Amino acid sequence: MNNDPQPEVWMRGPIAGVPSLLQPVAHALLQAKEEVTRYLQGFDDRLLWEKPGGMASVGFHLQHMAGVTERLFTYAADKTLSAEQLNGLRMEGAQDPLLNAAALVAAFGSRVDTAIQQLKQTDETTLTDIRYLGRKRIPTTQLGLLFHAAEHTQRHLGQLLVTVRLLPLLSR
Repeated sequence: MNNDPQPEVWMRGPIAGVPSLLQPVAHALLQAKEEVTRYLQGFDDRLLWEKPGGMASVGFHLQHMAGVTERLFTYAADKTLSAEQLNGLRMEGAQDPLLNAAALVAAFGSRVDTAIQQLKQTDETTLTDIRYLGRKRIPTTQLGLLFHAAEHTQRHLGQLLVTVRLLPLLSR
């Protein structure tokens, strides 16, 4: 499935400026960015909102991966979500004729770039500091939120890649 001669991001060494304990988060997010870019190149926009067998659409996965990264990194920074972020959450998966795969891939890539910058500014000594998730203010840690952003993104990436491969077969 991997036609890229380059090794996976984690095998290329540390990401400059990212604290050692946060390297796995950076590696996972950058790997997702690369794979999304590679596997959605030339994607047929007519399939963007299709839900094969009731699965989530490619458009939803792209929106959600960008959105969940932004939201979890916001909580990790000990901030609450803005009205714009809450609206974005509500709109994930809603068909928007103005959106295409290239725009959603670019938005996800930009979100990953912003997340990497936040990682570079994160003090490792604060990783076990308490942070709160959502309106219910579920207690967790800064590291827990950052790790979950990477893990959750990878989970959706896997689902996205299966859907991207399946859709052209079903549309024949």
